[in-house]
Amino acid sequence: MFASDQLSLTLIGALIISPTRELATQISQVLDEFLKSLPQFSRGLFIGGRHIDDDVKLLHSQGCHIMIGTPGRLEELLQKKTDQINLAKSIKQLEILILDEADRILDLGFETSINTILQYLPKQRRTGLFSATQTEKVVDLIRAGLRNPVKVRIVEKDEATEGDSKIPLGLSIYSMVCEADQKFNQLIYFLKQNKTSKHIVFFSTCACVEYFSKAMQSILPKSIEVIPIHGKMKKKRHKVFDRFCAMQSGVLVCTDVMARGVDIPNIHYVLQYDPPSQASSFIHRCGRTARIGNEGKAIVFLLPSEDTYIHFIAINQKVTIGEMKCVPDVANSVSKLKKLCIKDRAMYEKSLQAFVSFVQSYAKHECHLIFRFKDLNVAALARSFGLLHLPSMPELKGKTIPDFIPENIVYEDIPYLDKVREQGRQEKLKLIAEGKLEKKKKKFNPKNKPWSEQKEMKTNRKERREKRKLAKERKRKAQDITEEEMDDLNKDTSLIKKLKKKKISAEEFDVKFEEKKVP
Repeated sequence: MFASDQLSLTLIGALIISPTRELATQISQVLDEFLKSLPQFSRGLFIGGRHIDDDVKLLHSQGCHIMIGTPGRLEELLQKKTDQINLAKSIKQLEILILDEADRILDLGFETSINTILQYLPKQRRTGLFSATQTEKVVDLIRAGLRNPVKVRIVEKDEATEGDSKIPLGLSIYSMVCEADQKFNQLIYFLKQNKTSKHIVFFSTCACVEYFSKAMQSILPKSIEVIPIHGKMKKKRHKVFDRFCAMQSGVLVCTDVMARGVDIPNIHYVLQYDPPSQASSFIHRCGRTARIGNEGKAIVFLLPSEDTYIHFIAINQKVTIGEMKCVPDVANSVSKLKKLCIKDRAMYEKSLQAFVSFVQSYAKHECHLIFRFKDLNVAALARSFGLLHLPSMPELKGKTIPDFIPENIVYEDIPYLDKVREQGRQEKLKLIAEGKLEKKKKKFNPKNKPWSEQKEMKTNRKERREKRKLAKERKRKAQDITEEEMDDLNKDTSLIKKLKKKKISAEEFDVKFEEKKVP
């Protein structure tokens, strides 16, 4: 299909777009197995986390027949024109476009990037959209980007007999309802009881992943390896993911960046410590286990005020959720959280950041009729994070929470366990005490605003970015001149020069100019 005597950038025949680096990497690894028997074809992986100039050098020196990448990086490469490459021109021969996890690509805000990429691609091509769910955005993309589309749905043989069930037969889903200050205790107990198993634990925010993964590393036995991964890790993510895939047992603490698309071998349990912000993500999270005919269990932890979520998911996602009772009289791991915060300033700061991020995430939950901030037991929630005191934040402004008693300590005296970091902090405090350094005032942070105002600001910023992008694209298109237009311009210039040098008469000029206009 893309046959060539030698490797060349001009022969890119297929483009595969994935929403995340991890999924793009896995696609690349699977493709490598197929290409072993097809040495005449090559593939290139282009994802974030490394400098774009490295990708430019790779394309220039090696080229590729099949490009695999994430939307942001592919958009950058297409818009980058250098002496080494002009990918926008080279990709005009493309025959196949694949959008993997198409709905996820659009949900993550890559819609503008996808539209930009599509503008560079030839109209005559074969396009495949692969998606676990059909959202309105995917349907719109099908209508706008596909000609004569055909829908293909794949189900397991046994699944087809189960009616509308969306889960494989080997997957069992349970819910555990417990108070906020008992959730962490139950999680630690469960992990200790199943220490030889491989777990994925989902939290709602990156800050929660950072905090609770550190806490779990300190509280769980050393034989249970705990690895965090989230969207803000950038360059580390790839190595962390590969490391966990190779492990026989352990705990991966993550956000929804790992909720779908990726295939991690031998996951025994999926634990949803925080329910997902979108109902569709519930099944995607559960689907990290019980893959390829294996068995697995998924457990979602819920507060008493959230118990109606079980019925909502059962109806909305057409799944059966069993009940798992809380284990009574488990060890108090929450008290250990508080001790970690008193002992290490880094943990103290992470606890506050995690709490604030969780509250803000909870306030904007998609299922806001079930997950209502006003129904939260804030005191129990604060204890579950091991907080030494409540942070100052808009959501708590004007609220009195008598059930939470702050620790009677001087918070400025909490040291960093990291000696270098603590030394730096002490030096700063000394300079401030001597009047040689001013104490930094907290800068205004838009995240300190209530969620309703944050959302409006974010929407306005997005609209401004899109307007600037469209204006830039129009300007680029206006400046682009096709080869045919350039040829016509050269002929016109040549005729004018001949007329000036009196090599042709004015009558001959008029005749030839009119002949040019005739199609």
